[in-house]
Order: sequence, then C-alpha cells, then structure tokens
Amino acid sequence: MGIADRLRTVFRRGDAGKGDRIGLALGGGGAKGLAHIPLLELLDEMEVRPCCISGTSIGAVIGALYASGMKGAEIRELVNDTVVRKGDPPEKFLKNLKKVIGFMDLDFLGSGLFKGSSFMDYFYDAIRTDRFRDLEIPLKVVATDFWSAERVVISTGELIPAVKASMGLPGFFTPVEKDGKVLIDGGGVDPVPWDVLEDCDAVIAIDVLGISSSGSDEEPSAMGAVMEMFDIMQRSIVSRTMEIRKPDVYIKPAIQGVGLLEFHRARDIYAFGEASRKELKEGLRKMGF
Repeated sequence: MGIADRLRTVFRRGDAGKGDRIGLALGGGGAKGLAHIPLLELLDEMEVRPCCISGTSIGAVIGALYASGMKGAEIRELVNDTVVRKGDPPEKFLKNLKKVIGFMDLDFLGSGLFKGSSFMDYFYDAIRTDRFRDLEIPLKVVATDFWSAERVVISTGELIPAVKASMGLPGFFTPVEKDGKVLIDGGGVDPVPWDVLEDCDAVIAIDVLGISSSGSDEEPSAMGAVMEMFDIMQRSIVSRTMEIRKPDVYIKPAIQGVGLLEFHRARDIYAFGEASRKELKEGLRKMGF
C-alpha cells in the first residue's frame, strides 16, 4: 500500500483529519536552518498540519516556535526583526546591535564560548512557555549524551533546557546537564531526526546541512575547517540513516557557502529554501494534498 493509500485509509476511518498523521523532521545546520522557514510557510499555505515535529539544533529551535503555534511567516518576521542584515538602515543596525551583544553571554570559565542563556531568554519571550505539554503540536527534541555518545530524545518536561542542549555545539555553547547526563548538539548523532517519528503515517524530512563548497582554491580558516568537518560528519550520518529507513518526503535545499553563524544572510538563506518549495509541494501532492 502506497503513502497516499495509507493516508486515505486513515482519513476514511475518521481517526484523523487531513494532515493529522504527517510527521515533520527539521534538521540542524546553524544559520542554514533559516531555509526551513519558506518550507513551513508552504505547509501553512497548503493547510498541512503535522501531528508531531522533531528537531535537532536549529531545527529544534524553529520546531519549537512552530509547535508553539507560530506560523512560518511569523517566524520569518521574528528572524527579520532580530538579525542584522547587510543594507539595513543605521537605525535598525543600532537597534539590533544591543540585542546581538546581549546574546553573546561569554562563558569564560565554562566549556563553551557562550552560555546560550540570553538567547534562550529571547526564545522564551517568543513562545511564552517552558513546558512541552503547553505546545500546540507535540515536539521531540534530539540531543547527544556527551559521555555515552548516545541519542537522547526529549519530549516532556522543561522545553528551554532541551532546546538549549540540542543546539549545544561543542566549543561554542556550554553543555546542558540534565538527568545526570551532559547533553550537547544533537547533530552528533541524528542531524535530521525523521527516525524518531515512527508513530506517524508519513514523514517529511528537511535537511539543511547543504552541500560542500567544492572546487575552491582558498585554504579554509581553522574555524571554517572545523565547522566543515562537523558538517561532513553529519552528512555521513544522514546517508547511513537513509540506508536504514528513508522518510516519505526528503527535502534538501542546495545551500552552499553559508557559515554556521551567518544569520545576517537571512535573505540569501531564504532563497535556498524557496527554491525547494516546488519539490515539497510535489511530495505533498503525491500524498493527496
């Protein structure tokens, strides 16, 4: 039985409305995660509402915003009001400079450059909740147990520490201690966590890791080399997961040349996501939407 047939069977039973059994997995990738937003906007336009969302790193951040009830367009507006972009007028630059500096809560004595607490406070102000149970859509946040190197899926209890743990890239953000474990970025074990949505009838996975910037003669910076190595590792994990179980719809925007923290390039990153809207729409049409 195909995807569309399975979904039609569910709808005929009356157990679910249109789109209620669609799972949505949002992958990690730093600033590249802004490419999720145009695709969320398409889901809104087509009135496709996921029954559950999973997210890793920036995918956990955007997934939590979406699960809280925010529309894709509202998340875009939030990002546009936060990041400082090239060409912005001086008054907006000055307005946002204070906000950006506030995010840089340096952790001089810890194991990361930033504590991440200030960003989490801003994130809390956007969603107005710190409990998974208060979200409109169930959410599964993926982190990595630093010492055991095992995946940790969090879907209950406090939301903010879980999201902070999921985006805790080693060396950048201070790890989160939770339930006797030291948790770091979920990208170390499951960069695009569609495999945690096993209770859904069909799954859409959005992979924003992008493609390697091959063919360049420029020698990468030390930090650039480390970040690219992390991306190579994550792409390898995704490839292995694809061999075990493929999502029903897999979308990978062709993001290239975007750095981990280049959120100021939001317009460029949106364009990559917008270029994948047609592919997502075709996948949804095959499901009967």
